[in-house]
Amino acid sequence: MMLTNILVFLQYLIPKYLITKVLWLLSRISNKKIKDFFISNFISFYKIDVKDVKKKIPEDFKNFNDFFIRELNDKARPIKGDIDAIISPVDGIISSAGKIQQNKIFQAKKFEYSLDDLIATDLEQAKAYKDGHYITIYLAPFNYHRVHAPLDGELVAARYIPGSLFSVNQATVNRVNGIFRRNERLVMHFKTDYGPVALVFVGALNVGSISTPWSGEILPRKKGIVEALDLSSYNSNIKRGDLLGWFNMGSTVILLFPQNFCTLNENLLKGNTLKMGMQIGNLNKKNKEN
Repeated sequence: MMLTNILVFLQYLIPKYLITKVLWLLSRISNKKIKDFFISNFISFYKIDVKDVKKKIPEDFKNFNDFFIRELNDKARPIKGDIDAIISPVDGIISSAGKIQQNKIFQAKKFEYSLDDLIATDLEQAKAYKDGHYITIYLAPFNYHRVHAPLDGELVAARYIPGSLFSVNQATVNRVNGIFRRNERLVMHFKTDYGPVALVFVGALNVGSISTPWSGEILPRKKGIVEALDLSSYNSNIKRGDLLGWFNMGSTVILLFPQNFCTLNENLLKGNTLKMGMQIGNLNKKNKEN
């Protein structure tokens, strides 16, 4: 416990952006011997199941990051449930899930944070999720790191919010108040037939960048204004399971749903494992907009 507290405290002191930049550079070394060494040892250390990986390992990967954001075979993550099902957007571990209390989201133990702080833009957007539901999913280093759409909808806005780079492992989440509203993040806003939905990519220590099909790679920034992604030249009609982006190293995804939008599965408990495509809830048909 004492060692964990010390390691978390050190995150307030260490040059998080410099460390992340160094790892960004190392993960993109294309020298065959070096990148193959990184990939093979990473697989061995984390005991990664590679049977569903689309490319040949390690020869088809140009660098370590290319392996980290690896694609899977088309049948590796089947979409579960009927047309009204909401699916997990990622492989990961449930950090927390449940009801949003007014505009407060539970983080861990005595910590909570507000919708306003998380979304950080138009307050009307935050109000849409008052008394709704949320799910926070942690992507460990060994997980598949691509993020997919949890349901059909139109991507109407995507905004990058600069911030810090605390680790988002459970030990740090348990000890750093407001970590998800302090860290950098990319907030995607969707319009659906049942109401709005928000999906939040949360950056973290060692996450070299966040990438999307619309923006390309977004490098982390500690300060600055909120930046809106230009979606004008893209088809923003999203189908359940479509690729939304990927983390270049591990992090967290948060889903926000309005009140009466859906019913989440009862087994969405802290520590449970999810796979992309697994059903996590059902849309409320009575809430469908005409």
